[in-house]
Amino acid sequence: MSQLSDDRLIVALDVPNVIAGLDLVGQLGDAVSFYKIGLGMLTGGGLALANELKQEHGKKIFLDMKFFDIGATVEAAVRGIAQFDLDFLTVHGDPYVVKAAKEGAGGKDLKILAVTILTSLDRDDLDGALIKPGDIADLVTERAARALEAGADGVIASPNEAAMIRALPQAEGKLIVTPGVRPAGAALGDQKRTATPAIAVRDGADHIVVGRPIHTAENPRQAALDIVAELRSPQANRANV
Repeated sequence: MSQLSDDRLIVALDVPNVIAGLDLVGQLGDAVSFYKIGLGMLTGGGLALANELKQEHGKKIFLDMKFFDIGATVEAAVRGIAQFDLDFLTVHGDPYVVKAAKEGAGGKDLKILAVTILTSLDRDDLDGALIKPGDIADLVTERAARALEAGADGVIASPNEAAMIRALPQAEGKLIVTPGVRPAGAALGDQKRTATPAIAVRDGADHIVVGRPIHTAENPRQAALDIVAELRSPQANRANV
């Protein structure tokens, strides 16, 4: 893989269809080696795009499906995904969901990442959904610990909670992937718990997910390269490493 790229940067292909996805990948070229494909792309050929990028372009693929269902259904869905040799897959962080997903992965290299609390949510949103009272950071950390104990290979969490999760005994050797990352000066969009790329990595993230700040930039390739440069800067160094 090109030395220009950095696997810690995952670019979200939040575009309408395969054609738009391939166009963006072409613009980014060897500046990006890892892509996220989510539910918004599923009906636009997302699985076909994931396979093409993996098999023909040598890219790593994070399939962001956030599976949440009864255990047998989650296990069957993950077993179907695991045959495609992709890299990351998200499920909701409920322990029974995580256990079923790991069964479905069947020992393949597919990493099961647990969603704690979506980065677009705040306490008012949780109250509306009847989620138990408490500080979001504490709830995220508790959910992360339980998901990791259930066998998750890592968790999805906002940059604001990365340091707390990294400090968990259960997080040793596990992945932390942070969406809600915005370069300095970028619009927040629908994200409510954000940080810059350097701060997210400094606080414990292994990978950051960036979408709109790259694909809406005047020069997406340069925007990606700027983020890679930030990830490699002294500001991204972890204090206790």
